[in-house]
Amino acid sequence: MGLRTLILAAGVGAGHNQAGSAVERALAQIPDVDQVLRIDILETTNEAFQKLYDDGYFALVAEAPWVVGWGYDSQDSPFKLAPLVQWWDQLNTTAVVRRIRAYDPDLVICTHFLPARLVALMLARRQLRASLSVVTTDYDFQGLWLTSPFNHFFVAREEAHQHMTNLGVPRDRVQVSGIPVRPGLGDPVDAGAIRKRFGLHPRLPIVLISAGASGGGYTLSIVRQVRRSEQRFQAVVVCGHNEELRRQVEEVAGQSPDRFRVLGYTSEMADLMRVASLFVGKPGGLSSSECMAAGLPMVIINPIPGQEVRNADVLVEEGAAVRCNYATTVGYKIDTVLADPARLRAMAANARRIGRPDAGQIVAKGSLEVLTQPLWISREAQKSMLLASEEGMPAADLPDERKLQTLTDPTTGASLGLLTRAQLRPLGVTSWSTSVRISRRTLRTLRWQPDNLDLVVTSRWLLGGERSRIFGVS
Repeated sequence: MGLRTLILAAGVGAGHNQAGSAVERALAQIPDVDQVLRIDILETTNEAFQKLYDDGYFALVAEAPWVVGWGYDSQDSPFKLAPLVQWWDQLNTTAVVRRIRAYDPDLVICTHFLPARLVALMLARRQLRASLSVVTTDYDFQGLWLTSPFNHFFVAREEAHQHMTNLGVPRDRVQVSGIPVRPGLGDPVDAGAIRKRFGLHPRLPIVLISAGASGGGYTLSIVRQVRRSEQRFQAVVVCGHNEELRRQVEEVAGQSPDRFRVLGYTSEMADLMRVASLFVGKPGGLSSSECMAAGLPMVIINPIPGQEVRNADVLVEEGAAVRCNYATTVGYKIDTVLADPARLRAMAANARRIGRPDAGQIVAKGSLEVLTQPLWISREAQKSMLLASEEGMPAADLPDERKLQTLTDPTTGASLGLLTRAQLRPLGVTSWSTSVRISRRTLRTLRWQPDNLDLVVTSRWLLGGERSRIFGVS
């Protein structure tokens, strides 16, 4: 029998589900995988919870984006989420928990932090015996995503990997994969055939203007500016599901019919990206990663405070994008880039350099690597990681009693538990120790001491059904 795999996302925007779909397609190519089920957990919750998570978020983006940025920054450190929020999430996700238990997966892959927290709680309570992979969908790591226990953590870039390991997460648990994107973006393409299919000029540069899946209203202003552009190019405007926006864009674009092609929602974005010279749109994690995978430079507009601003910073730093700080200068930025072919070629080369078209395959294969058991992070270790993050220092620079130590499998070297140095002292661990034996007999002598309760809980979980076990210490 092959592995039963469960992919969990949350439909806050389209990106999390798109990443899950990319991983699902990659898993379908692996013989060891027998069944794959993908669930958007918001579809299993009540209407009020869905509206709060999805509609409430986008209402804030539209009316009070500074609140979104403040919320993102306030949760930037790991293990900071208020217990009341965790309780509220659990209360509203009982239906999906029942589905998870009924499916009884061998492997769970989460492309959103909410299901990652739920599955980790089920693992901690021994309600589930599965491997948990967490797949981030923006270029920077954000504290909400880190949970305990988990098996694999996939991040988009090397700096995020370095940040997590500096906070104390063992290196064998974090892998740089990129953000999973639809297949084929990095493959060669018959550009002439695609241009002909969309009625595009065979040689002119193509500027791909994206309103996003829901159709952003800012698109109309961009189209008006593009009409006045001095450079020679054609613009393909993708309006998403917003039919009213498409009608308005067609009305404006109709005044320059040779310059514009106007589309609604299309499933052929991968082809359009591979023939375009420049992409104009928001720097969502998935759209940005798709552009990079296709080697397509970006003109970034209207990033949401928080994750999209961080994504924009990364893309500009890597030389693969320019950012419009003024809504009135989008046309100017497009003209500036297109007027300098050498700069445009350099931006395209930078996009290809940081693009990860194989991210879905890396996540799929990496998640199937067998580790002895999930990594457990004790409560005290979580507090140390939070302290390190809030103080802006690596965990290695924390005071001695707050420093982290890793318990490992002495045979494979895999990390199993993360505790503080002070927690391990009652077990006789010193700064010179390379191993420690933990037994249930020892834990019985410690369980009545309140200061050692976290140590006892952690040790019992690590022991599982065993009465005694030797761990490496590093």
